[in-house]
Amino acid sequence: MTPTPATPAHDVPTADTAASATPAHDVPTPAWRPNAPTGSPSGTPGHPTTATPTHRTLPTDLLHPTGTGTPLLIHLTGLGSDRWQASATRVADGVALVEVTAAEAVTVRAEWRVPCVGATAYWTPDSKADRWLPPSWSAPRTVSLALGAPVASLIGADDRALCTTAAGETAAPVRVGAGVVEESGEFAFTVEQDLTPDGPPLRVRIDLSGRHFAATLRAVTDWWAEGTDHPGVAPAARMPAYSTWYSLHQNVDAATVERQAALAAAVGCESIIVDDGWQTSDRNRGYGHCGDWDINPKAFPEPAAHVAEVHRLGLAYLLWYALPFIGRHNEAWDRFKDLILRDEPRLDAAVPDPRHPEVRAYLIDKVARAVEEWGMDGVKLDFIDRFAVPEPPPAPAGADHATVHEGVRALLADLDARLRRTRPDVIVEHRQPYVSPGLWPYATMVRATDCPLSPAENRQRTVDCRLVAGPLAVHADMIMWHSAETPESVAVHLVNALFSVPQISVDLAAQTPDQLATLRFWLGVFRRYADVLQRGTLEPARPDLGYPLVRAGDHHTTVVARYGPLPIELPAGLPDGGGADGPRTLLVANADSDPVVLLTATRPERALALVQDCRGEILSETTLDLVVGVNPVTVPTGGLLTLTREA
Repeated sequence: MTPTPATPAHDVPTADTAASATPAHDVPTPAWRPNAPTGSPSGTPGHPTTATPTHRTLPTDLLHPTGTGTPLLIHLTGLGSDRWQASATRVADGVALVEVTAAEAVTVRAEWRVPCVGATAYWTPDSKADRWLPPSWSAPRTVSLALGAPVASLIGADDRALCTTAAGETAAPVRVGAGVVEESGEFAFTVEQDLTPDGPPLRVRIDLSGRHFAATLRAVTDWWAEGTDHPGVAPAARMPAYSTWYSLHQNVDAATVERQAALAAAVGCESIIVDDGWQTSDRNRGYGHCGDWDINPKAFPEPAAHVAEVHRLGLAYLLWYALPFIGRHNEAWDRFKDLILRDEPRLDAAVPDPRHPEVRAYLIDKVARAVEEWGMDGVKLDFIDRFAVPEPPPAPAGADHATVHEGVRALLADLDARLRRTRPDVIVEHRQPYVSPGLWPYATMVRATDCPLSPAENRQRTVDCRLVAGPLAVHADMIMWHSAETPESVAVHLVNALFSVPQISVDLAAQTPDQLATLRFWLGVFRRYADVLQRGTLEPARPDLGYPLVRAGDHHTTVVARYGPLPIELPAGLPDGGGADGPRTLLVANADSDPVVLLTATRPERALALVQDCRGEILSETTLDLVVGVNPVTVPTGGLLTLTREA
């Protein structure tokens, strides 16, 4: 579609006179925001100035998604200069791109509002436990390269997006706010960025197309991906993995790791991640022994031979690094204690300033040893978000970058280049909340943050990651369970991570035969359907309820996971005669306690139905004559229904 011409922004009177001089719809109803200093953009604490703000409105050809026919206006505020320009361009049906450039330093804030009609959830990639609508006076999120991603969606009935928005700047800090305006019943969005003549512009994508919210988020990731070159994902990064963290914590040594690796390979894992403990004999947790990154010789006397043995067992090997931490009980502490970005006394460590070239060079040399000297396949980089300091000090003497995010990007880019010289298909794990698309080139996979024994949270976090992960493989948080857990409950844990890569973290030697059978069966499902589960079109339902139904599909297969007693609509082509272009196979994974799965069909059709329990044992294999409307099928908790349309 040919974009409409750019629309200039128009100066409007200041807040004191705007109400009488401008049509009512051009000026938003003032919203109460605490601690907003006089003369600053509303709701922007921390930017006191005596400069007079510049207010402008920017028309778009978008209409509010509630059928009122009201055009969407962008309200812009500049603080520190009036030498800035704005434009709005239609880039697709219902989608506009706003861009603001500056001739001198200025803070620019964009605000727009939509009627809060039929809204059910406010989605962000922060993975909070709820999706409630925040009030407009809530503090904005500050996102940057090392923390979060600048995207949000207001969701209405039928999971349609009332408004999805994203900022184009994914490295420098951007302040993203949103919330219900009590005074008007509207929902306000704000994006604020500090601009300079030679810096990136403020670019905001606004989507009022009314599509499923997941489709609008896919469009955002496509936009972010423009011009981004990702090196690809090693095949092992998309296969089930074993992690030592919850199962062993710091109690790791070569013999223990090799024993678990052999058992993990037998149940279907293709990599092992050795977490904290390999670098120290201390077992008191904390990070006081991070920073030297020398392998504990008593636990791993011959690291290269140990890695070779794990490879012989058939697993890739990843090693954990708490990248930003320099512990107080390391030789590195005396070297870097005067080059600190933030102190972490509670963790017995500190974060060195990545703007110093010697800090970056040291960390790169230490991490690279895992691949260059010990023959490992990759690294798990933990706590990168600790580099995200709310108000970092000015660049210190000796720094070669002015901002922290520039230093972090240089660190990760140089590390990635170094690792790929030895292993071009190196595997690098990142973790929530550092999910910025600015990090995509330096990562292979991103893992949900820690949520032990919380399957519903693991589900929500992995789905959230999938929606904005772009080219990266998404991994679940390590899956663990109590030794007395039933096989059905083990399956529920696994099904809650179905649309990601599972990481298993239990002592495999202590599992019962039924638990192991369940694990082998479901990891087999993960492996067999990896393409559709991880790269198929993802459509989660009801974010306000934590995604009680999630589906992913391609042209051949649709997989639906059921986490609540909800009916399942049969996809086009299965079994409603959609032809070769429709999916032939439907899988339904039942993680709910209700065994009666209701399939809704739009026409009569015949299909083959295979029902398996949590261990993969076949319970029934029949031909179903599906009728129009509801068709009940019994699928036990933790079980799987495979429905195949007859040719």
